[in-house]
Parts: sequence; structure tokens; C-alpha cells
Amino acid sequence: MFSRIYYIEPLVMIATLMRWLILSVITGAIVGTGTSLFLHLLYFSTDQTAHIPLWLQMLLLPIGGLLNGLILHYGYASKANNDSTIAAVNEQSGIMPYKTIWVKPLTAIITLSFGGSAGKEGPCSHIGGSLASVVGRLFHLNPEIQRRLVACGVSAGFASVFGTPIAGAIYGIEVLTIGRLRHDVIFPAVISGVTSFEISKMWGLTYDYYPLKMSTQFSEGLFIKIIILGILCGLVSWLFIELFVQAKTFFSFVQKRFHIWKPFMPFMGGLVLAVLILVLPTDYLGLSLPMMEQALSGEQVPIMGFLWKSLFVAITLGSGFYGGIVTPQFVIGALSGNVFAHMLGIHPVLGAAIGMVAVVAAASNTPIAAVFMGYELFGSQSGLYVVAACITAYVVIGHRSVYPDQLVAYPKSLWMHLQPGISLEKEKIHISYSLLRKIRRWRHRRSGIGMRHRGK
Repeated sequence: MFSRIYYIEPLVMIATLMRWLILSVITGAIVGTGTSLFLHLLYFSTDQTAHIPLWLQMLLLPIGGLLNGLILHYGYASKANNDSTIAAVNEQSGIMPYKTIWVKPLTAIITLSFGGSAGKEGPCSHIGGSLASVVGRLFHLNPEIQRRLVACGVSAGFASVFGTPIAGAIYGIEVLTIGRLRHDVIFPAVISGVTSFEISKMWGLTYDYYPLKMSTQFSEGLFIKIIILGILCGLVSWLFIELFVQAKTFFSFVQKRFHIWKPFMPFMGGLVLAVLILVLPTDYLGLSLPMMEQALSGEQVPIMGFLWKSLFVAITLGSGFYGGIVTPQFVIGALSGNVFAHMLGIHPVLGAAIGMVAVVAAASNTPIAAVFMGYELFGSQSGLYVVAACITAYVVIGHRSVYPDQLVAYPKSLWMHLQPGISLEKEKIHISYSLLRKIRRWRHRRSGIGMRHRGK
């Protein structure tokens, strides 16, 4: 019996590959078409409001917030399932509701065209997961295959919007669980991502790349500086997440304390943003891609630019606007990397490039995807430095994320204790008993030394 299985297994695996090849290509083509349509609509709408006067921008922000609040409230009034793509894969057998497939793309277009500070990849991943869920139901797939297909749809959505098919594919599956990359989904995710990327190009989408020109000879001094840069980017990511969490907490407190109808909260967030642009540039509104490109070209950027962008995004999304949260990580990372590069004596172009992917690695807990992103966006010459910064930032951020429904497979430190398989928002993380004992011993020794000094 064993010998038969031994010889039959390769045929079974080839059949598995062929099945996934067909499903992945179909899913990638459908998702690529859906995300391309969304992105064309988004670019058209944002172009219409790109150069409006300040007074009109101040007026549009609260109006956009009110529209977001009303659409999200009534669009989700009869929702039967959670439409989070991460929850769909981890908890709902790959099932996403049909009725809300239009809600997030529409509200994201309103958010960005009316001036809200957010990203474009969130609705693309939602479109990808939703369309993949539809494909799975049409083919009557079993729950396990359905889960994987939705993960492939998410990967296809990210690949389409980033212009980085491999990084986008890995991001879509790495974002599901901290500390574990599902190898069983890598093949179909990559096929879906590449297909979606090629279909998007066929539909006329274009992408920007920033190849770095640097010496191929390894520099120990630069490597150490990049490690320091990774630590700083991890702390910037921590600050970004903290601002985001505190903004959500603040607006939730105000809503409950004063019994405000929830759809009005984005309206209030729009009012806050309208006041802010009286003292801060409007560059921090919308996608802020010109600021990112300025940082990546090595130009001088505002020293506190990454903080202001983080604040604008936190207010926008924390008050209830809908939009993506990865594009802001690109901008924040490029701005902070450029600033820290000047302090550390690193070329600002390299610093911005490293910062851009390091913040994504930390804030999204996706270091492998961020490394691939560095290779695809900046070329292979930055390889070792990208790896060092991304892994360092990923460790420094600890057990925090812009995605609170991420599951945790393993703790990032043996000095931290948690229960595997629980989402971050439900996880109770503790310092390990071994570290607590070491701290107590150290305090006991310190107190003993202090008493002896006083006795003398």
C-alpha cells in the first residue's frame, strides 16, 4: 500500500496544481477587472478635486464624512456576515456577503475624492475577497478550498493596486496570521496575483518603480545604520498605530458620551480635518503620493511630515471614514526614512526606500511581503538592507497591528506569553514569568546594594 501511494502521490500533486492553476487564473482575471474598474473611477474622481480652493476643500471634508456615515450605516443595516477579508478566511469559511460588495469601494472613492487621508488598497482587497467568494460559491467549493480562494482574491487585489505581483500575493496571505505564512496558499496566491496584475495592465493601469543605483559591495557600517533605521521605523509604526487606536477611542467616547447618531461621527472627523488644514498643508489629505515621491527622489521633506500624515490618517479612519491603510504606511515610511537618513548619514533616497517597506513590515506585520516589495519596487541591489530593516521593524513593533483581527500564531519574543490562534483585539498578552523573576531578582539586588550603601 505504501509503495502505491509513493508512486501515485506526484500525480495527485500535479492534479492539485492544475486545479489551483485554473481556479487562480479565473479568480485573478475577475479580480483584476474589478479592481481596475474601481481604480479608474477613483483616479477620475480624485482628479476632479485635486486643485480646488481651500474653502471648498474645507466644505467637502465634512460632507464626505456625512456621506460615508450614511452609506456605511444603511449599507450594513441588513448585513448577515462580517465582511472583513481576514475574518472571512479565518472564521467564516471564506464566505463574504454579496450585499456589501459595493459599499466599501463607493465610500473609499468619496473619502479620497473629498479629501480624507487614507489609502486605495483596502477596497481593492475587499473587491478581491468578495469576487473570489462569489467564484467559490458558483463552483460549489468546499469550505476549506473556499477559504483559500478568498485569500487568493485578497492577494490578487493587493497585487493589482501595488503593481508588485509577488509582494501583493504574499501580503494577502501573510496578513492573515502573525508569525505564520501558509505555504498551502502560496502557489494559487502568486498565480492569482500575477494574473490580476497583468489584467490590470491590460485595462490601462500604470505603475511607478524606483530602481536604486548603489554599490553592490556590502558595507558593514551602512548595515548597522540600516538596523538603527529599522528600529526607528518600528517606533514610527508604533506611533502610527497608537494614534489610530486613540483616535478611534476618542470618537467612540464622544459618540457614546453625547449620544450622537453614529453616522454623524465621520462628519465630525471631517470638521476636525477642515480646521487642521488651516494650519497644516493640504498635502496630507488624500493619498499624499506626491509627498512620497518627493521623499523617494531624495528631496528635503518636512521633519514632522510623518507625524502629521499619521495624525490625518488617524482622524480620517478613526472617526469613521472608510479607506485603505497600507498606502498611508508607504507615505509615512518614505517620509520618516528620508528624515532619519539625514540624521544617520544615509543617502536620503535609500533611507526613504528602506523606510517605506520597513513601516509596512511593522505596521501590517508582513515582513516577508515587505522584503519582496523592496525587491520589486527598488531592485535587488538593496536586498540585504531591505531584509535587515524589515525584520528589525517587525520585531520592534511588538504585538500591535493596523489589523486588529489578525490572528497570532507565535509570540515575537520568548519573554512574552500569549495564547496562539486568537485575534489581536481579543488577545491578552503578558510578560513571561521567567522575565518577571529576573526583574524581581534585579530589583532585590539593587535594593540590597542600596541598603549596604546607606549602612556605610
